[in-house]
Amino acid sequence: MKAILLAGTLALVLTLVGTRYAIRFFAAKGYGQLIRDDGPTTHHVKRGTPTMGGLVIVLSAVLSYFLAELITQHTPSASALLLLFLFVGLATVGFLDDFIKVYKQRNLGLRSGAKMIGQTAVAIVFGALALSPWLRDRYGYTPAGTHISFVRDISHFALPAVVIVAFIWLLVTGASNAVNLTDGLDGLATGASGLVFGAYTLVNIWQNNQWCERSGVSAATCYHVRDPLDLAVVAAALTGACFGFLWWNASPAQIFMGDTGSLALGGAIAGLAVLTRTELLLALMGGLFVIQTLSVILQVGYFKATKGKRLFRMAPLHHHFELLGWEEVTVVIRFWLIAGIFVAAGLGVFYGEWVAR
Repeated sequence: MKAILLAGTLALVLTLVGTRYAIRFFAAKGYGQLIRDDGPTTHHVKRGTPTMGGLVIVLSAVLSYFLAELITQHTPSASALLLLFLFVGLATVGFLDDFIKVYKQRNLGLRSGAKMIGQTAVAIVFGALALSPWLRDRYGYTPAGTHISFVRDISHFALPAVVIVAFIWLLVTGASNAVNLTDGLDGLATGASGLVFGAYTLVNIWQNNQWCERSGVSAATCYHVRDPLDLAVVAAALTGACFGFLWWNASPAQIFMGDTGSLALGGAIAGLAVLTRTELLLALMGGLFVIQTLSVILQVGYFKATKGKRLFRMAPLHHHFELLGWEEVTVVIRFWLIAGIFVAAGLGVFYGEWVAR
């Protein structure tokens, strides 16, 4: 428990302090955000705001985890290292995209195909390693399971490893792109992600307390997972990093996380769902991100089917409400509330299933 508190606190402090210096550095270098001309006109004043702030989130979260492990004299687990690999790997893809944008001063960074190749490579390596028998612990657990899971493995949904890796790829790419789509208003994606990471911190703590290898725990209600307590340390570091960054990213934002942050955070959310064996629960915990993605899919589909008509004034959905006349901060706060409701519902389902058993 000390490591969890240390990781969260350190990440919060490091992002609070580090982001201030990152703002100065990126501003001096001219690494400013480019704004789409077809977006809401109120966003044009944001042109030139420093971007790539996701670097601070990534560095703070990773450093805080290892410092917490060092201070508490714990050895990093395979599950935590895999999650950090996914987090940093997707941050690297996002950084390349952001850097090309600011260096060449254009809205297009990596081509969509190149970005997907990068996401796919990181996701497949993560999935293959998570299922690798070389990473079994002394109880026989691998970081990920060969079953599709809701709040725990669904026994009749055992699948071949190659299918599970493909499923993990779908989760990782879907979640990272969903957070990326949500990152369109000051603080929206940062705050919503922080709520989800906070929820997964609680999920991991509960799984550790009800771990099947812990004495005195009922076999009917226990969880067959690997390294739940160490995953809670990573989740706490991610939570602290998000809320520390939010201090500077809230409206009016002094810095944006860019694809560096949004792809990394989305991938980490998916990684936690895989490693905690709660893949399908992710759709509820991250309900806001699901809605945002669906709004884009529906908009594009409706536009093509009706030959030019729009279902929403603009997608993703947060821009629709902006164009209806809502103030940006109003949209953000209300969407945070929606994210919080989904997170609470997800935690309720997770705990309710245990009580029902």
